Amino acid sequence: MPNFPRTDLAVEAEAIHRSAAAVTELSGVRAEETERRGFAVTEVHVLDVAGENALCKPIGDYYTLALDPLLRREDDAFENAAQTLAELLRGVLPLMPDASVLVVGLGNRAITPDAVGPDAIDSVMVTRHLRAQLPEHFGRFRSVAALAAGVLGTTGVESADMIRALAGHLHPDAIIAVDALACAELDRLGRTVQITDTGITPGSGVGNDRAGLSRDTLGIPVAAIGLPTVIDAGGFSDDPRAEQMFVTPRDIDTVVRDAAKLIGYGINLALHDGLTIGDVDMFLS
Repeated sequence: MPNFPRTDLAVEAEAIHRSAAAVTELSGVRAEETERRGFAVTEVHVLDVAGENALCKPIGDYYTLALDPLLRREDDAFENAAQTLAELLRGVLPLMPDASVLVVGLGNRAITPDAVGPDAIDSVMVTRHLRAQLPEHFGRFRSVAALAAGVLGTTGVESADMIRALAGHLHPDAIIAVDALACAELDRLGRTVQITDTGITPGSGVGNDRAGLSRDTLGIPVAAIGLPTVIDAGGFSDDPRAEQMFVTPRDIDTVVRDAAKLIGYGINLALHDGLTIGDVDMFLS
């Protein structure tokens, strides 16, 4: 089997395998590019077992949002990016109006490239307790709980076990998991967000697979949102030692901070109808 660069992005897996097979299309896979609010979105749909085997990705829908207008600081870029992310998230996680959601931030806040999940939780509107205690003021909001799960090395508990236990207590109708990813192309490092309905396996990007979070393992829909913060060095270096390395951008602190806020705001706009960026600012202040 060819030694392909490691990547969590379906858009890269599709391009790599299609190129290696010297074909224009892969059996069981459909890919297309669209534009929403000035942002490029690449869709990869794994349709069946043939597509699953071709990409080594579960059957489902994957959307990759390119953040170039936001990185160029174009006018209204943050609002447009957050609205687009929200639209994509609603597409992969359709919910009834009263459905409750648990948002989980995966990763280690103490390691910057791995802090996307915990940092995103800081920008998520937690409303479960407010709906219960003050329904006259917060009854129109969806019930949302949030958890920064930590990692096995700092908690002694597998994040999937912690999430499963909390979900068993809260009985949410769906879970949204946010995590850092690995990519194979420099142009996507810290510059794209992937949204999928297939769930996620924490640590898989750097070969540290843990128990997966998905409908199969948790019994409820699981959407995953990820930002690539590290890249497989073997993809751009001929040095054999590079295959054992992952690298991250010099400005990773800024990248993670900005992307985590975007993801948090996108989740808020997806879960609570009619909100504006200003409304979210006010709620979180």
